[in-house]
Amino acid sequence: MKLVRGAWKILVGIKDGLVLIAMLLFFGLLFGALAARPGKTTIGDGALLLKLDGAIVEQPAEADPFASLGGGRTPHQFRLRDVVRSLDAAGKDSRVKAVVLDLDAFGGGYPAALNEVADAIRRVRDGGKPVLAYATAYTDSGYRLAANASEVWMSPMGGTLFMGPGGSQLYYKGLIDKLGINAHVYRVGKYKSFVEPYTRTEASPEAKEEVVKLYQVLFANWQEAVAKARPKAKVTPFLTTPGAVITAAKGNIAQANLDAGIVDKLGSHLDFGKRVAELAGAESDKAPGTFKTIKYDAYVAANPLPTGGAKIGVLTIAGDIIDGKSKSGSVGSDTVSKALLDALAKKDLKALVVRVDSPGGSALASEDMRRAILEAKAQKLPIVVSMGSLAASGGYWVSTAGDVIFAEPTTITGSIGIFGIIPTFENTLKKIGLTTDGVRTTPLSGQPDIYGGTNAETDAIFQAGIENGYQQFITRVATARKLTPARVDEIGQGRVWDGGTAHQIGLVDRFGGLQDAITEAAKRAGLKPEDVHAEYLEKKPSAFMRLISQILDSNKDDDASAGDAFTRMATERRAVFARALGDVKRIGTGAAIQARCLECDGLGGAQPQPGDATLLTLVLARFGL
Repeated sequence: MKLVRGAWKILVGIKDGLVLIAMLLFFGLLFGALAARPGKTTIGDGALLLKLDGAIVEQPAEADPFASLGGGRTPHQFRLRDVVRSLDAAGKDSRVKAVVLDLDAFGGGYPAALNEVADAIRRVRDGGKPVLAYATAYTDSGYRLAANASEVWMSPMGGTLFMGPGGSQLYYKGLIDKLGINAHVYRVGKYKSFVEPYTRTEASPEAKEEVVKLYQVLFANWQEAVAKARPKAKVTPFLTTPGAVITAAKGNIAQANLDAGIVDKLGSHLDFGKRVAELAGAESDKAPGTFKTIKYDAYVAANPLPTGGAKIGVLTIAGDIIDGKSKSGSVGSDTVSKALLDALAKKDLKALVVRVDSPGGSALASEDMRRAILEAKAQKLPIVVSMGSLAASGGYWVSTAGDVIFAEPTTITGSIGIFGIIPTFENTLKKIGLTTDGVRTTPLSGQPDIYGGTNAETDAIFQAGIENGYQQFITRVATARKLTPARVDEIGQGRVWDGGTAHQIGLVDRFGGLQDAITEAAKRAGLKPEDVHAEYLEKKPSAFMRLISQILDSNKDDDASAGDAFTRMATERRAVFARALGDVKRIGTGAAIQARCLECDGLGGAQPQPGDATLLTLVLARFGL
């Protein structure tokens, strides 16, 4: 009995200790939230500071508190519509004496999103308000924004080198052969290249042909936009013969950038701060180079979305499309469908805008969301689709529910194709002396057998299912776009299109952004655009997640720098690797049948999903890197 009582005391002690730790953690979080909560901040005179230390996205992922507690860093993301709204408000706000773009750690964005923000920056500048940009070294994405500033500053120890779209893609065929893994691929679409890394050691000629065409269009758009924003900047030599340019400058990249008119001033953060203080006012009781600042988060909160007038529902489908509930960085069919159906049940929406910003994903989830959108059509609501940066594959599948489709010229869309991948490990097991055997009552018993491999019956069924899914895809597109199935098959086959070409071939109706789509939806509902407001049908972050976000933001290192040109280039390549590792994980754990776009992943600053960076860290640590 003494032994039992002793064990019981130990268990009670452990329980009390855990309760104490939980209470300390709770009160610590509560104190941090109260300290971090800005409350009702009065906006005074100063410079609006946009410290864009992360990517611009359609729908930010929720912060991962456990990654932060473990010493990791949750990537910061900025909602596109919030950035644009704050810039437009700043252009008309007399309290905002200047707009400051801190792009030192900018995480990039897809071309369509960058164009929208760049246009908003230009509107501020054209309105007569100073816009100043600073970075140690600009990336292609960062310079797309900075080029529209009235003053572009850079560190004299930094320097900007332009990379253009493209780069290497990992191909896993050689590795999986060595490991003995059989990747059973079922596909339809000559150009559906997402499966190629698992079946080939290099890109097929068809895949390269499509990528080259897409990249040429997007890169030409970038060059034209930069030339229009800064006509005196001599960017071309840095794109065509960068080695000769930098060698001629004796390795001084920053001076070469200044001489070419790519930047206006070379100076430290201190020098830049003093310049901003001349325009916005200095903080008398703080260190030199400190200027009167209007914080971005506070300014967004002080300029909320309008709420007057009739409701136009805006359903956001952003991120990888997955079955079930939405997860960080992904959009789940159950979550989206519930948000829409709950809103429709209230009977107060006058029209629906579906905002799509997705490279695709699960075919089943895409169809489930399409059917939920059709419920709005059953209620006689006009449905307008607004394509953001991406509306490819499963993203286009969902878009077929719309009455009219808006896109940007640089929207990446199409990729009408479907595939499935099932790995089996029979050869891997043989390498270590393991074999399999069993009793089967039908040809499908135990199939797909990951230990013993698939059989001919299973392969035939899966391929037939994929082909049926493709026929459903092209039928939906043909019906929605008033094209013949044969024509859709011709422009389908997994081909990826830029928005401009998509408009020419009939996959898109009009050019325009989200606001253009809302205006069109209002008109189709018989309402004046000024008499409506957008009602976003989104999953609201929980009180706990808002609390965590406030604490993480309050503890963020405001002085972090992304480094010089070489560091920035290495960081971008590292992000590409993280995304590739994440794709392998998603293939192994996601839906078996997918409609997804490979070409989309290399254009938005790599854009690794939450968790990809953690996976990369583990891999690098395994090899001592």
